[in-house]
Amino acid sequence: MKTGELIRELRNARGWSQARLADELTKVSGTNIGREYISRRWESGQCKPSPFWLRHLVTVLDVPLAVWESEVNRRQLLASMAATTVAPVVANDLLAEGFAARLAGRGPSVDAWENRLVGYGADYMSMGAAEIQRRLAVDLAVIQQQCDQPRMWAAAAKLMTLYAKTFPGSDGTKAVTWYQMATDAADASGDVTTRVWVRGRAAIALGYEGAALPVADRFANEALAISERPSLGRLNAIYGKAHTAALRGDVRTARALDLEGRRIFDQAGSDEQTSDYAVPWWRLGVFRSLLAARLGDEASAVDAQDSSRRELPATLPRFATHLEMHRGLMLVRAGDRDSGIAYAQAALDALPPEKHSLTLRMLMQEITA
Repeated sequence: MKTGELIRELRNARGWSQARLADELTKVSGTNIGREYISRRWESGQCKPSPFWLRHLVTVLDVPLAVWESEVNRRQLLASMAATTVAPVVANDLLAEGFAARLAGRGPSVDAWENRLVGYGADYMSMGAAEIQRRLAVDLAVIQQQCDQPRMWAAAAKLMTLYAKTFPGSDGTKAVTWYQMATDAADASGDVTTRVWVRGRAAIALGYEGAALPVADRFANEALAISERPSLGRLNAIYGKAHTAALRGDVRTARALDLEGRRIFDQAGSDEQTSDYAVPWWRLGVFRSLLAARLGDEASAVDAQDSSRRELPATLPRFATHLEMHRGLMLVRAGDRDSGIAYAQAALDALPPEKHSLTLRMLMQEITA
């Protein structure tokens, strides 16, 4: 499949017009591109996108660069379609699994779902959004048929929270809608820990991405109001609020929340090192590294980065890339824009494309902007 055909297929899978794709590319690149250019030059096959535009197509369509550069990878991709889109073949699986579970009255037990959540927590740390999203979509189609007891609602809420994280928070609809449904499911469980965790996880995800800041604040405030007990949910909520404060320029509030977050971590931090449901010391360092970079506090950022690297598992290179890109943001904040962008882009390029995440791409957008 040629590049132009791939662009058309991915665009159509999202239900986007050529004008919508042009708008999305213009927003992330800062350079105007018209619908006719996409139609007459790219999708017609007259020419291929330049490296500049390929980088931004990677971002808006969430398809690794390797796919655009390899004919074999393109064919493999279209067998299951793109990230952040449930292609018809996947939709078929959703319908089949969902109805089969309902008609046969079968499905995993609550214990089995909770064990599956443990697996997802580990897988999310190293897999790309596309693969996780497809797996979660099928499981969500099944578990929705089984939500007839509090523990099942709690499991569904955590699955929905992870599913929301496979969409960019800047989308404005998909991620926020799924986070909201996850909070509703958590409330149906009646479990305080789950209710706080889901809201806190949504808050830190959106705050870290720098997206939908009023929504991130709302989720954080709800989490903090539900329970004052130190927990991972409360820790996530505090750092979600800290990042939204930093992005609004409220340095005093951001610093105060950072101090509170470290106090909570001392009481509720995780020993588990490689799960999305955990916040060990190295992951706290990732939160704090970006926060300090956004605040222009170079000393604190470097300290957080160094302490995080010392404990970061070698099996999680994506998070090492986060730390390197934070240094790129620091350079930009210090006034050396070209060097900062180059440093961050080199760090992102050094990570295999299949390990890229939506969050990394949004971080690159923040740095270039």
